[in-house]
Amino acid sequence: MQKKILILGAGYAGIEAALTLQKARRKTDDYEITIIDKNPYHTLLTELHEVAGNRINKDGIIVPLKEIFKYTDVKIIQDEITHYDFEKKLLISSTKKLSYDYLIIAAGSQPNFYGIPGLKENSFTLWSFQDAVKIREHIKETFLMAAQETDPEKRKALLTFIIGGGGFTGVEMTGELALWVKSLCREHHIPKDDVKIILVEAMPNILNNLKAKNIEKSMKYLTKKLKVDVRLNCAISKVNPDSVELKNGVMIPSFTLIWTAGIRAAEIGNNLCTLETKGCRIKVNEYTQTEYKNVYAVGDIAAFHTGSFTLPAMVETALQTGKAAAKNILADLRGKEKEKLKPKLHGVMVSIGSYFAVSDIMGRQLPRYLSILMKYLVNMHYLFGIGGFELVIRYIKHEFLHKKQDKTILEDHCSATTPNFWLLPIRLFLGYSWLMEGINKLNEGWFTKPMLSSMVTDTATSASVTTAAEKALKLSIPFYSTIFENVVIPNQVLFQKFIILSELGLGLAFITGSFTFIAALVSVGLNINFILSTGMYLRELWYIPSALCLLGGAGRAFGVDYYLIPYLMRQWRYVVRNRMVKLWLFR
Repeated sequence: MQKKILILGAGYAGIEAALTLQKARRKTDDYEITIIDKNPYHTLLTELHEVAGNRINKDGIIVPLKEIFKYTDVKIIQDEITHYDFEKKLLISSTKKLSYDYLIIAAGSQPNFYGIPGLKENSFTLWSFQDAVKIREHIKETFLMAAQETDPEKRKALLTFIIGGGGFTGVEMTGELALWVKSLCREHHIPKDDVKIILVEAMPNILNNLKAKNIEKSMKYLTKKLKVDVRLNCAISKVNPDSVELKNGVMIPSFTLIWTAGIRAAEIGNNLCTLETKGCRIKVNEYTQTEYKNVYAVGDIAAFHTGSFTLPAMVETALQTGKAAAKNILADLRGKEKEKLKPKLHGVMVSIGSYFAVSDIMGRQLPRYLSILMKYLVNMHYLFGIGGFELVIRYIKHEFLHKKQDKTILEDHCSATTPNFWLLPIRLFLGYSWLMEGINKLNEGWFTKPMLSSMVTDTATSASVTTAAEKALKLSIPFYSTIFENVVIPNQVLFQKFIILSELGLGLAFITGSFTFIAALVSVGLNINFILSTGMYLRELWYIPSALCLLGGAGRAFGVDYYLIPYLMRQWRYVVRNRMVKLWLFR
């Protein structure tokens, strides 16, 4: 009889659990996977600050569930569960009842207001897609109002922004806002010094999960570079619509408090309290099971105790607990022994705006720019896992090509997108040139008799027999020259055949617009090889910059790549999800 596995929540842990169950499915397995969420999309919670701070477009942090689970058997239900019956194995919403054999609770977390008067009613939280958009629009409106305000005290309050909480989310939000403020001030003709950004932290330090050196570097960047007023050992005691009161008696006039200082397990129904909790999270055993052995809790909502501490609410924790729950359900279905989760936390990273980041990775503190790169790579690795190349390309476009904040000179030039059809003449001419190179070599007998050795000799004496415009360029690298003389020349006919086939292949690839990106890389590589070995005439150097121009997807304009690349991306995802090829895959 088919077993029903329900996953409640499409966050990091829920997605990981569903995909693990899908990928591990065997022909002998008989189970149904259903994921339930109130939203039709998965939110990249670690990137919320980028939308709130207007770095990227709002669609840059959401991924439709139908895209993630395309080519899988995972069923998606958009609904909100309100009642639970763990004895009868039922989840109940306002419209339906869902039965299950196994349940994975991956409902995540929500902001914790700690009972501070007025905090919930008068602050902005940053814990959902809607939160990020709401903050962004509020800040835009606040600057518009401040530009028109004649009362100096109210204007000062409008231009005072307070972030409550010096953890990862609070510091990242502060960094984004500090960078965005520069362009907002120019847009509304407001002096930068009139804007005040205050980061309030109740503890003696910000970013308490980091090592002292990284904390010091982050503090210095915030206070010296971004001019943020960081107030440590300051707890918020009360929040009014137009001010924030601190426990030390200081009152700060402001209409904007972004609260990031605490989270708790999500409230997901009427009788969740029947499950044993630890603090405000569901207590689980070493297999991520609750007291009901067919009910698992994973991610932020679960209190997984290991050693002397409970796993923190982090993406890495969510992914590992989600995978563990899925594997243990599979073990139970197959009659095998469950495996205890042995979590391995590799480290943490925090970015403060676009150009600064710190990280503690496996006990090492990476340099600033390597930390920035690592954060991008980690995000791309995750997106590749849930959505393949399409999501990685979309992420790159949002982060680098379509960035909305102030850019460096390099970013300004790189983000100016060009319609690919303007590259069509270059692509066709480069293709024609490569094709003729190959055909000419065929006619000259390169396929059957040695020619490279004589070409090397001709290059060495070309200065005396050619005009200045036709002189050959040759770079001398001893190691490369040794390989060329001892490996290539003795087998030159074989290498000549490779060159001819490469040139003909490049010509056809560029003319038809097939695998243009790969062809452009090969074209550059082949030209560099010519320069290092036999030399290249200066009149032919245009091959290299032309090929570099074509790296930006030139084959999608009147080329086969328009159909081929999307098809291959779909095929890759289908193979990863199902471990088999489906030739006719149209969508």
